[in-house]
Amino acid sequence: MTQFFQSFGMVARLLVAVLWITLPFAAAAQDIAEDLRVDEEQSETFKAPVIVDGETLFFLRGSSALPASDRVERVQDAIIEVAEASTSTTVAIVFEDTELGTLILADDVQVTIVTEADAELDQMELDVLSFLHGQAIEEAIIAYRANRTEQARVSGAIEAAGWTFGFIVFVVTILWLHRSIRRRTLKFVKRHLKDVETATAKSVQAEAIAALVRYGLNFVLLIIFFLGFYYYLSFVLLSFAETRYFAQLLLTYLTEPVLVIFQGIISYIPNLIMLVLITWVTMYVIKGMRVFFDAVEAGTFDLGDFEKHWVNPTFNIARVVVIMIALVFAVPYIPGSDSAAFQGLTILVGAMLSLGANSVVSNMLAGLFVIYRRSTSIGDRIQIGEHIGDVVQIKLMETHLKSIKNELISIPNAQLMNSDVVNFSKKTDGSGLLLHTTVGIGYEEPSDKIEAMLIEAANRTKGIKAKPEPFVLWTALADYAINYQINGYSTRGSIIPKIRSDLHRNIVAVFNENNVQIMTPSYIADPPEPKIPAEDWDGHLAHQTEEDLDK
Repeated sequence: MTQFFQSFGMVARLLVAVLWITLPFAAAAQDIAEDLRVDEEQSETFKAPVIVDGETLFFLRGSSALPASDRVERVQDAIIEVAEASTSTTVAIVFEDTELGTLILADDVQVTIVTEADAELDQMELDVLSFLHGQAIEEAIIAYRANRTEQARVSGAIEAAGWTFGFIVFVVTILWLHRSIRRRTLKFVKRHLKDVETATAKSVQAEAIAALVRYGLNFVLLIIFFLGFYYYLSFVLLSFAETRYFAQLLLTYLTEPVLVIFQGIISYIPNLIMLVLITWVTMYVIKGMRVFFDAVEAGTFDLGDFEKHWVNPTFNIARVVVIMIALVFAVPYIPGSDSAAFQGLTILVGAMLSLGANSVVSNMLAGLFVIYRRSTSIGDRIQIGEHIGDVVQIKLMETHLKSIKNELISIPNAQLMNSDVVNFSKKTDGSGLLLHTTVGIGYEEPSDKIEAMLIEAANRTKGIKAKPEPFVLWTALADYAINYQINGYSTRGSIIPKIRSDLHRNIVAVFNENNVQIMTPSYIADPPEPKIPAEDWDGHLAHQTEEDLDK
């Protein structure tokens, strides 16, 4: 029950929000309302209905001196006065001709005068219209008296009690359905998702969908409850003569819009059938495309240079195109699609998208280029600026990298398109990647010896291929040293940082073993002793003197 009234509160807040949105249009609507009010006042001045106990008897015409509303009020008061003056089941209606028209008396009380203007309004002869007015007055007085007898009041009370009992049954049924909906949706979720743990994302999604379904059904129940309460109140008021007029007003205010809605729904059935057909054809086409692209991915169909990782994005693009085409065909059958409001809303949405979605569209287009230009694929190790990592996902808006430090890096596709991308996994030929590093060695060291030591360090490094053989390039003749660059081929692009680290380690080890100093960036003079560690990494002497060798 609490959730039921919470739903009522949400509906109330929604109505307040709608009213708040429509406030800016109040000024524009004020002029129209003023014109309608003037027209209504003019209509009430010259024509108005005579209503007794909610029943319309006839219409009377007014004038500028005596508006129709004032004349009708006098006639209604006279009819009620005559009806309340007696409890007789008969009424004496008398017609008298006067200079102004035909005077109608009921039980010797003047009720109204039927004039030539009234006859002209109804396009009848004066005597015929007078007779019809008199007959209507007689029936209204008899009905007024009959509805206020003790028997009528007891019958009205019994009728109101019957409606009250029916409303109680209605409320109990609504509450039972409310509890049943909650229980049955939970059972449905547990029965169809019994193999999924509640901690998984799929279970959370299923619970959310179940809650959304419950909310929708409860909202429908809430509308049914309000309709039931509205009609219950109207029928109870209709059971008593004193409140019958208000009951008829309530029924008129609600029944006419409801009937209009139902008539609109019935008249919309052909368009609804067309929308269903368009939806069914669209789903069938999309399902056929899915079967085709699955066959392409499995290798059943050979599309030449079409790569497998293009299957899903191509299918998604084709699906969007099919859906857009279906929307073009479906829009004319959508309710209100030909209205100015719908067209204005379409223009507003288009303007908002064009003004505020520049970066979004650029990232989407860049995502398509990233997918189809073959420079990057899922699983490749790439470098974008300062970021190095493995491509784990290529989305329409962004690309996700898992860095070598196991960090998730999200890069907008527009940045990916506008940056230089180094791919360590793509093979341009059979040799592999050319891994390289540079060391500076003094001019006094023999170059052949240095090149041999660098090649030895490369041969000791796991991950660097022996064929083609590593080679050395002289990259610069610096102020205090020659810059030697060792180059080695590797096909293991995913562990480049580890290979480069091992290469550096082996270079230092080989140079220490051969008593060769690697120059530091800042150089003043040669030290008395070479800056070489006395021990290697295993704790042994890095080099031995000739005396030690003799011993």
